[in-house]
Amino acid sequence: MPKYIFITGGVVSSLGKGIASSSIGKLLESEGMKVTIQKFDPYLNVDPGTMSPYQHGEVYVTEDGAETDLDLGHYERFTKSPIGKFNSVTSGKIYNTVIQKERKGEYLGGTVQVIPHITDEIKRAIKLVSRGKRIDVVICEIGGTVGDIEGLPFLEAIRQFRQDVGRDNVLYIHLTLIPYLKAAQELKTKPTQHSVGKLREIGIQPDIILCRTEKKLSREARDKISLFCNVDKEAVIEAPDVKSIYEVPLVFKKGGLDKIVKRKLCLKTRKSNLKEWEDKVVRPALNPSKKVRIAVVGKYMSLQDAYKSIYEALKHAGIANDCAVEIKKVDSGKLKRSTIDRHLKDVKGVLIPGGFGLRGIEGKIAAAYYARTNKIPFFGICLGMQCAVIEFARNVCLLKGANSTEFNKAAKYPVISLLEEQKKIKKMGGTMRLGAYSCTLKKNSLSYKAYKKKLIYERHRHRYEFNNKFMKVMKKNGLIIAGLHKSRGLVEIVELKGHPWYVASQFHPEFKSKPDRAHPLFVDFIKGAIKLNEKG
Repeated sequence: MPKYIFITGGVVSSLGKGIASSSIGKLLESEGMKVTIQKFDPYLNVDPGTMSPYQHGEVYVTEDGAETDLDLGHYERFTKSPIGKFNSVTSGKIYNTVIQKERKGEYLGGTVQVIPHITDEIKRAIKLVSRGKRIDVVICEIGGTVGDIEGLPFLEAIRQFRQDVGRDNVLYIHLTLIPYLKAAQELKTKPTQHSVGKLREIGIQPDIILCRTEKKLSREARDKISLFCNVDKEAVIEAPDVKSIYEVPLVFKKGGLDKIVKRKLCLKTRKSNLKEWEDKVVRPALNPSKKVRIAVVGKYMSLQDAYKSIYEALKHAGIANDCAVEIKKVDSGKLKRSTIDRHLKDVKGVLIPGGFGLRGIEGKIAAAYYARTNKIPFFGICLGMQCAVIEFARNVCLLKGANSTEFNKAAKYPVISLLEEQKKIKKMGGTMRLGAYSCTLKKNSLSYKAYKKKLIYERHRHRYEFNNKFMKVMKKNGLIIAGLHKSRGLVEIVELKGHPWYVASQFHPEFKSKPDRAHPLFVDFIKGAIKLNEKG
């Protein structure tokens, strides 16, 4: 049976429970443990697939096609943990399962209640994530903060879980904020005391407290937290602000977190080895020798988490190229062909990410035009590819009015359109082309040179596809079909003749990029931007 670590948060949200969970996973992996990490979200949506990025940030897609919380992206970037549909659980998913069982009569006429039926289903989900696998430690992150009404069934379930599997098999870690009051020049521990007090009212006594702070914890503050929160002094661990999130495992190790976790869970591990992580990831990230500016052109630019995996994949490519990647966020809603130079003249690469809906589309098409005509390295992803195809159809193939049927159902030239099976779909959740699909690359294409192999597998999240009726005219005018999902003839990658670096993919390569193994397309994109930068 695996050991279990439950991570809760207090005081405020967005403290970085996902980073903390991933970093603990990285620490344990560095000592020979096999881990998996699971996220519990208290909202009633079955998954975040139908939610706006403004509500939830990006939707991260797993290899098996689950639409999940963005924290699962951190889990995959930091660890080798196998992430799939069982690693993401929501209140909606739990309640839906219980209601379906009730409708089938599985509760034998009994009254269905939060306790025990909902909590039992949560506990079943906790165990399900490691079933059939050799997992040493399961790390479970509980979304939201202590005190949220919707999170109470999850907290009750993890309270019961220790009784079910034994005290030595469960560890509770609480991540909390230690605010610094500038006027008083003092760190305040009272919010943490109240947060832990609330957790203890529920019946959970944290074993370890991670203290998010912008200032170093004094011995006095540490002693006060230990006394009032009833935890060992060495179990009060500092979690300071860092320049790169990839430093966090090293910071936790320095604070002795790994030793406390091993002692409290009675884990037998080998000696930790984070040297490769430090040498290949952290040092290059903090001390690059070059710098390049890349424009990310999208419509959710006001929210950092809307394109989280894109930003991280660009950083990974920077690490691989010994280069700091400065990201210029460009709101596509403000772009016009006549004024675009003002926004993009200072960048050495243009990336258009995925998305949905009409707003900002003409700005993205204008950005694709600018990159194509000015020979600036261009990377289109999902909707970014579709915008590139529309731009090429309009301005090179002279198919005036070319568009996607997503934006204009009566388009004269529907160069992007729905597949037949998508036209029959009524339900929006979980019905897109999701998860990993094969792609066969064209030899001598930029993509083939980047991957260095012919057959690849990449993750998808979209409904609309390249319309093959227009393939002939596109190829005749210089568009290269560089990648195909052969069994169905679906276009996966397009490139451009005579352009130094112009690649657009229907899939989402950012989901498979890691800091110590950057995605090859991102690496080559940044390489192309560096070359342009060196030309001046």
